[in-house]
Amino acid sequence: MSWLDDTDDDEPEFDESDVRVRPNPKANRPRTKRRPAHEDAVLARVLGVDRGRYTVLAEEDGPDEHEVTATRARELRRQPIVTGDIARIVGDTSGIEGSLARIVGITERTTLLRRSADDTDQVERVVVANADQMLIVVAAADPEPRERLVDRYLVAALDAGIQPLLVVTKTDLADPTAFLQHFDGIDLRVFTSARGDMPVDEIGAALVGHSTVFVGHSGVGKSTLVNALVPDAQRATGHVNEVTGRGRHTSSSTVSLRYRGPDGAGWVIDTPGVRSFGLGHVDPAHILDAFTDLAEVAKDCPRGCTHLPDAPDCAIPEAVADGRLGAGAAGRLDSLQRLLTTFTDAAHGR
Repeated sequence: MSWLDDTDDDEPEFDESDVRVRPNPKANRPRTKRRPAHEDAVLARVLGVDRGRYTVLAEEDGPDEHEVTATRARELRRQPIVTGDIARIVGDTSGIEGSLARIVGITERTTLLRRSADDTDQVERVVVANADQMLIVVAAADPEPRERLVDRYLVAALDAGIQPLLVVTKTDLADPTAFLQHFDGIDLRVFTSARGDMPVDEIGAALVGHSTVFVGHSGVGKSTLVNALVPDAQRATGHVNEVTGRGRHTSSSTVSLRYRGPDGAGWVIDTPGVRSFGLGHVDPAHILDAFTDLAEVAKDCPRGCTHLPDAPDCAIPEAVADGRLGAGAAGRLDSLQRLLTTFTDAAHGR
């Protein structure tokens, strides 16, 4: 007898019918990671969020366009859902009072505007999704305009692939010419506004067909501008503290509002006023791109030039000193080098 025949005839044989399955003591269905496809989901634009409830717009631009209140599905608890997102909703999408739909997903975003607490903080805060324009609002005075804050907005916008615009308000209080010189060499469309002379039609025309996020320091008149463009917005307005020179936060949440003008419609996304805008999430390679004229001159720099103050043979300081880049070039170079130094120090743990 060969070893192939060396079996115990008394050993029992088993098959699938002999497997005993322990009963489910809770008598509930077993858990599964498979999620329903929700093929019947309706697309809806997220207009705002308040204490875990999302206001979304379903059937956008259709005859049955209506707002719906929704909550997020459990599986999306780690997924940020922000104003501007295009969500997929299921459940009661009628929008009638007391109804509640459920967000089960969001479509792929075209852009994502982010900020961080400071330049060394890698934890990003999502501001808005799917915006294609940024309207930066500053005041000529009360509070004083801050060139470097605007520079930060420009860097964040271009890093996100968003086209920036600039509005200078309160020009009846101060001449903004010196301030605007800082941006002479930058590809940036500028509007100016004064009390009783707000360019609503010109700004509105720039909003048609776009989703525009409004950003700015507290107290610069951003909410006043939003209310002029969207009369039923009813965004709260405030004042500037005479002692500190700081504006009071009036808009406490980000919200999308429909702009309707004589030339067409668009979206205005109003955001709370901020006093700082961290760029910890930004690719350092995109910082120079925000300074259009300096980036053009930098093409003549040696390979690997850092453009820092001690960079040898950097072409930018020479062009600034020669006056080739205009009166505001020195300030732009200083702002660029400050930002680059911050990111360099962070990279080296300094």
